[in-house]
Amino acid sequence: MAQKRDYYEVLGVDKKADDEAIKKAYRKLALENHPDRNPGNAEAEKRFKEAAEAYAVLSDAAKRQRYDQFGHAGVDGPQGGGGGFQSAEDIFAAFGDMFGGGGGGFFEQFFGGGGGRRGRGRRGASLKVDLELTLEDVATGVKKTIELKRPEPCAHCSGSGAKPGTKRRDCKTCNGHGQVVRQQGFFQLRQVCPSCSGQGSTIDDPCPKCQGRGAIAKEAPITLTIPAGIESGHTERIAGQGEPGDGGGPPGDLVVVLHVKDHDVYTRYGDDLLMQTRITFRQAVAGDEIEIPTITGETVAMKIPPGTQPGEKLRVRNHGLKHPDGYGRGNLVVQVQVDVPKKITAEQEELLRKFDEIDGKKTGKKGKKTIFEKVKDIFS
Repeated sequence: MAQKRDYYEVLGVDKKADDEAIKKAYRKLALENHPDRNPGNAEAEKRFKEAAEAYAVLSDAAKRQRYDQFGHAGVDGPQGGGGGFQSAEDIFAAFGDMFGGGGGGFFEQFFGGGGGRRGRGRRGASLKVDLELTLEDVATGVKKTIELKRPEPCAHCSGSGAKPGTKRRDCKTCNGHGQVVRQQGFFQLRQVCPSCSGQGSTIDDPCPKCQGRGAIAKEAPITLTIPAGIESGHTERIAGQGEPGDGGGPPGDLVVVLHVKDHDVYTRYGDDLLMQTRITFRQAVAGDEIEIPTITGETVAMKIPPGTQPGEKLRVRNHGLKHPDGYGRGNLVVQVQVDVPKKITAEQEELLRKFDEIDGKKTGKKGKKTIFEKVKDIFS
């Protein structure tokens, strides 16, 4: 049998931690590792169970005293009344009171329900949409409309699923709780009621318009305001824009994941933009001022210092992307590539040689390659 970890270590608290610190630590771990947030993740479910078992002991004064004195031996087994939960469903039900009671409340708000509550249907599922943006969209901010096809509450039955003039009734199998309890050894296992699928109620006379589903698929355009400077992969959660709940339960959320397309000219580095431009050999040597296009479609003047080297990066301040918080913006970084003509006329070659001769006289350097030869070496 695998050795259990120390419960204080599991929750990440000191042995002198008070009840509030223990509760806060468990709450954080439960949210991070809840199965609804980590579908199919066995490690997350294991951590979820482990944290719940630790909280079950450390939140109970008598159990905590036995654990501090005797370790796991003091709380394991039927006398100890310690951990040993069989499933995440059991943990969810056992500690629902901590987050609002009855498996609903706090967990229901984050995970779309889990176990019915008398008189209330299940929360609707959340929807996920991927939205593609251009770098120009990110530079200025943009409004995007998503044509979303989703179930909408049936107007004929007000989303109840029951024929107008009739009502849903409490499920006879679970007495309206949405869960049934099964005894297994020392443990009570809570499972979703098979008769009402966890809703806690059933329908005798279904609505003829939605066939008892409580919803009808409709086109639902959603307009989003995307702020400037948003990062690719950013997620927006729009409350109440997901699928409607079952049996009149609250709707889920709409989750929009933003993806920024690569640009042909600019490469993004945080809030800075990098681009390349080509200049002539004369401009690199003597300096110049040229016009550079920006991501917003405008042009800006950029000075090329005399003696600019191939590959050198020049900075145009405040012409990158806006900071996501709305304050300030990044820079436009321009990498310079020097154009060296592959063919030159005799007159041009003669002028370059004269340039070398003059430069050699000024510097007094001899026996070294001329600038004409250096340029040829660099770009050959």
